Amino acid sequence: MSDDPPLRDPAAGPTVQLDLREPQRHLVRVTLHLTPRCLQPELRLPAWTPGSYLIRDYVRHLEALEVHQGGIPVASARAAQACWRLELTSLAPLVIRYRLQATELSVRTCHLSADHGFLALAGVVLQVSGERWHPHRLALTLPEGWQAFVPLPSDGDNAWIAADFDQLIDSPVEAGPHPCHHFSVAGVPHRWVTWGADLPADDPLWLADVERVALACCRLMGEPAPASDNYLFVLHLLGEAYGGLEHDHSCVLQFGRRSLAAPAGRRKLLQLVAHEYLHQWNVRRLRPAELTPIDYDRVTIVPGLWFAEGVTSYLDLLLPLAAGIGTEAELLDDLGADLSRYLLTPGRRVQGLRQSAEEAWVKLYRQDASSADSQISYYLKGAVVALMLDLHLRRQGSCLALVLRDLWRRHGAWGRGYRNDDLVAAFAEQAADLAELLPHWLESTDDPDLAGYLADVGLALVPKPATEPFLGWLLEDAADRPMQLKRVHRDGPAERACLQSGDELLALDGVRLRRPDDLTLAIGPLTTPAERELLYCRDGLVRTTRLRPEPPAVVSWQLVVDPLLANEHTDLNRRRWLSLQV
Repeated sequence: MSDDPPLRDPAAGPTVQLDLREPQRHLVRVTLHLTPRCLQPELRLPAWTPGSYLIRDYVRHLEALEVHQGGIPVASARAAQACWRLELTSLAPLVIRYRLQATELSVRTCHLSADHGFLALAGVVLQVSGERWHPHRLALTLPEGWQAFVPLPSDGDNAWIAADFDQLIDSPVEAGPHPCHHFSVAGVPHRWVTWGADLPADDPLWLADVERVALACCRLMGEPAPASDNYLFVLHLLGEAYGGLEHDHSCVLQFGRRSLAAPAGRRKLLQLVAHEYLHQWNVRRLRPAELTPIDYDRVTIVPGLWFAEGVTSYLDLLLPLAAGIGTEAELLDDLGADLSRYLLTPGRRVQGLRQSAEEAWVKLYRQDASSADSQISYYLKGAVVALMLDLHLRRQGSCLALVLRDLWRRHGAWGRGYRNDDLVAAFAEQAADLAELLPHWLESTDDPDLAGYLADVGLALVPKPATEPFLGWLLEDAADRPMQLKRVHRDGPAERACLQSGDELLALDGVRLRRPDDLTLAIGPLTTPAERELLYCRDGLVRTTRLRPEPPAVVSWQLVVDPLLANEHTDLNRRRWLSLQV
């Protein structure tokens, strides 16, 4: 492919060329060809990508920007951190070139290596003044033996057409010598591509199970077919990883090989598939009004993220079972693990669910040692509230699926964004008391009545206490390093002893500490809350403090069928609920 192809009709918008032929240098060469629409156009690189609510400053990876018009260099003045302004004397065609470092491996960044390339195009393509709503042509130049996988209509060999800038940067690019597997869901073409293995070849039932989960998503939404007319799955199978990012016509997943090999690994990956696949309705098309349209340059507060992510996180657990995959016992284990994480997160007493959604940009994606004490994930608490909503609605003869379908018909199917008040109104239509209950659940730091709702379906949460005294700290998980504090619990014994994260434990009551089991032996069984002398090191200085252990705390909760609640009525309720029957 020539570096300077013939220019297309200016009305057709820019052509974006990406050259990936230097994978060993981890550099992507970008060339934009366009005819400007004004004499002072601006070039802007997005600061974040939809679905991942953190300003990522992709511009830090951009280098060697140059602009030419008719072969003559054009000066660019930096107008903002990720914005350049051009001063043109004519509307003759422009050629814009730059390079990008692609060394960050995640579902929302760019990574180019000897055996694959992945590009989140929000971090790659400059938005040019006046071009956002015009078509963009994407063309790739690849290393020999590679092919590209892009969820866009083809425009020839290694070229695709996007309807506008938004569709272009919503289209992740995966490239490499990967096998591609084709299958269909309700007659709609789907592709599955894995980097790091060939999962469908290793697991012959995999694509059939993915299809079953996808069909369960369609049934949940009351639709005969997927929202996308041509869908692409991209999986990065890595040593240790977990995550995903949704797009209109695709999703990108990352999962760990060790996790996949674990007994529950396959089920967990199917739940991740269900989560991202359901997002083609909830989030991508049934979208918060604050993201309609998207502002790529700055933070946008989205109070409805609790619904977008929390409801999806709740349903992704149930969808595989609704598809006929797995057992009720496995689902209760998974749901119990989420409820346990929620109940063991003290930050739920500090941050409400709506506040968690509004603070996503500054808290959820910026975890530190004290995060668990000061915040709660809107994914996690959102899933807990979604569970409460589903069981509350079922008391009224309705369910969460009916609300989701109603919102889809009123908002998503028309591309009409919703606001938090629309969500409350939709739930209140199915159960009038939710007009007051739901806002309280969103604003309050009180726990919903978990025990009462779970009793409706014959379930109970059973606490499992620790076998050792509670010290109010979490140690770094490294057997070959000194015993350091990773976290100090708020209002716990360690905090009262003036300890902090990073402190190295040296001795307890004169007994040397080298490994966690040394600490267990030194503490011994708890008989009386006696103070203990702790020797520790901070900033190179050895210090002493007094530590008073507390009785053992709850370390986990298990969700079980309660024999005292089990009867024909609760058993029927549970079966209908777990199978997502309306």
